Amino acid sequence: MSTKSTVEEGEKADPFADAEFRDRLEELPPSAKLVAKVLETEAPLSQGQLVDESLLPDRTVRYALNRLEESGLVGSRYSYHDARKQVYFLEQ
Repeated sequence: MSTKSTVEEGEKADPFADAEFRDRLEELPPSAKLVAKVLETEAPLSQGQLVDESLLPDRTVRYALNRLEESGLVGSRYSYHDARKQVYFLEQ
């Protein structure tokens, strides 16, 4: 039996409620925090979609995603709609 609380089927776990997630996020720049917050409600999103949603420049979003991935807070996979693009999501 797992010691973590279970999430009802169909519900998303809230990574921002996890103290470890918040501690790692706290160390990152504001742009990474904004990208994480956008991903909390809209994931999965491509880099271009993150630019549109966050209103940050492309280069800043790319930097934020790199920092989030290095911290293990964001994962990526190829898009089901366009295999040339990566989409990003928060790690649970």
